Amino acid sequence: MSSTIGLRAATNGCSSSSSVLNGAATCHAIASKTLNGNNLHTMNDATTTTTTTSKCPDLAAKVIQKSHIVCFDVDSTVIREEGIDELADFCGKGSEVARVTKEAMGGSMTFQDALKIRLDIIRPSQEQIRDFLKSRPSTLTRNVKRFVEHLKAEGKQVYLISGGFHCLIEPVANELNVPLSHLYANKLMFYCNGEYAAFDTNQPTSRSGGKAEAIAHIRKQYEADTVITMIGDGATDLEAVPPANYFVGFGGNVVRPEVYKRAQYYVTDFEQLM
Repeated sequence: MSSTIGLRAATNGCSSSSSVLNGAATCHAIASKTLNGNNLHTMNDATTTTTTTSKCPDLAAKVIQKSHIVCFDVDSTVIREEGIDELADFCGKGSEVARVTKEAMGGSMTFQDALKIRLDIIRPSQEQIRDFLKSRPSTLTRNVKRFVEHLKAEGKQVYLISGGFHCLIEPVANELNVPLSHLYANKLMFYCNGEYAAFDTNQPTSRSGGKAEAIAHIRKQYEADTVITMIGDGATDLEAVPPANYFVGFGGNVVRPEVYKRAQYYVTDFEQLM
């Protein structure tokens, strides 16, 4: 199937999903049979140890095949780390930021408030950012580069959408040959002396619902029947549908139980989507 944007017959993205979803009734049966090394992932978190089985990886691959645009979360999806946690640790503020992160996950504050508090604690200078990038470069997730190359070879557009920081993700985008115009992330602002000043609150990813807002902005640039799929590990990625047509959960680095529970499609290795 051609994935070139603008050349498809006019169809509604949701209604055209029937060809992919015909096998939904056997979805759990498919998942239960994929107990091989590529479809299992063991993950330790603060409360539990689980073995996660992919959910409908064959159907997820068909979703990718019919998509014109594939959007990726970055932290714990495209890369193995969580950028803000790594930066906080590098700046000697790891434990303080971890406490705020835990409170934010409990729903006691908005995403933007939590981001502001954490950055006010870290206050990274431009020099610290440069040193951080040199000493702790991000680690690409297994098979993600090959998957992105595969998508591009099929004529699909690739976007990175992150609640992390633009300056930390730029090297990742460059390594994946994703143009920076296809990167949506938070931008840090600095004083003339290089000290941290603030973050740009106009960026959609700086607030709750920001990933959905970013995808809505992307959608306006293409034809109405363009099919967009979001891939990520977190609840903010899951909630990007709509305006994205599909969501594929990713648990190759960390498994979020609620995301795994709610996602119709879930994989633990990008190879499963090729």
